[in-house]
Amino acid sequence: MDGGKIDETVKNIGKITFNMPNKGKILLTIIYEFKLKINQIILWISIKLGLVRAIMIVPYQGFGKNNQLLVVGRVLRDNRIKKATPGDSVWKNIDKMVRRFQTIVIPNVRVKAEFQGEEFIAVTNEEGYFEFDFKIATPIQLQSRWQKVQLTLLDVVIRRQGQVSAIGEVFIPSGKIDYGIISDIDDTIIPTGAMRLTEMLKTTFSKNAYSRVPFAGVSALYQSLEKGKDGIESNPFFYVSSSPWNLYDFLLELLEVHHIPQGPLMLRDIGLSRTELISGSHEEHKLQQIRNILSLYDKLPFMLFGDSGQDDPAIYLQIVKEFPGRILIVFIRDIHPSRRAIADGIRLKMKELGVEMMLVEDTVEATKHAINQGWVLSDDLLKVAEKKQKDEVENKQA
Repeated sequence: MDGGKIDETVKNIGKITFNMPNKGKILLTIIYEFKLKINQIILWISIKLGLVRAIMIVPYQGFGKNNQLLVVGRVLRDNRIKKATPGDSVWKNIDKMVRRFQTIVIPNVRVKAEFQGEEFIAVTNEEGYFEFDFKIATPIQLQSRWQKVQLTLLDVVIRRQGQVSAIGEVFIPSGKIDYGIISDIDDTIIPTGAMRLTEMLKTTFSKNAYSRVPFAGVSALYQSLEKGKDGIESNPFFYVSSSPWNLYDFLLELLEVHHIPQGPLMLRDIGLSRTELISGSHEEHKLQQIRNILSLYDKLPFMLFGDSGQDDPAIYLQIVKEFPGRILIVFIRDIHPSRRAIADGIRLKMKELGVEMMLVEDTVEATKHAINQGWVLSDDLLKVAEKKQKDEVENKQA
């Protein structure tokens, strides 16, 4: 990308032709193309005025196996968002969260990925995203479950840009693995009030990774599942959420602060697309990401964790149908009494397919069942119960 290309884009704004039979789709395409032109103008003006002082590559944790790696990321203006601290004020939290959504994306630039002496090139799309799905000629040297991929921006976007690079991390399950865990985040790990927009916005913008407290005992339960039957931390976690990619660094930090097992986060791009007012529905996003995981690790059984607040039970039922024999159990946090009848109906359908769906109120209940099934060590029940009690006290004080 260079100034000349951006100048030409600005001059040609509005020169769009459409050839689609459906009027609604035509209108949506017009609006989307207009949005892209506006984004390009904003980028051009921001560069001309010196408002884009630094560019950054934001790599999202990928996953893979054997000789295959998937790496996804985005190229953006660096909004210089520092990590949270326990003493951050509400206004500082709001400022950071607002900046997370004030993205200026960098489209049509080349990103180079280097891994084990091999190089690959990807180009960012119109929203600044890039993706690598590549196979390695030589076997991957597994010294750690997390492999590092060097990422470098090849194109110059601003003056005095310097080298723009980042390290992408790719998760490759290894060791003695009993099962994998796929978990939702909102209202499964942390309360968000996703069914109540005002409460959700207040919680999202006014708190940080320290003040957003997970449900009591979640960290201990997930640590227990990560260790599994043998007490060794080898069972892989994958987090599939409908939260926007703008919250990626916040959610990654939240998992780290509260000692919840690390694993790839699969979020979604929320915004206008060529075919939808909101890009990628909640249901289709989660279904596709879970399908990708189960297809890649095709010999591994999985547990699914979600909540009753949105559509997790229905989504997981579809997965059970599509992948017979692959799902050990479905745990649903029972947070929405008015939807319990719907969840109970889905639970009966899953039972007919040979999969148990448990509606649980707390982590101790889930742990007891996991122990009875031989999935975790019996000693972990006390650890989860103690952690739950400690968390409940801290939650009241927060």
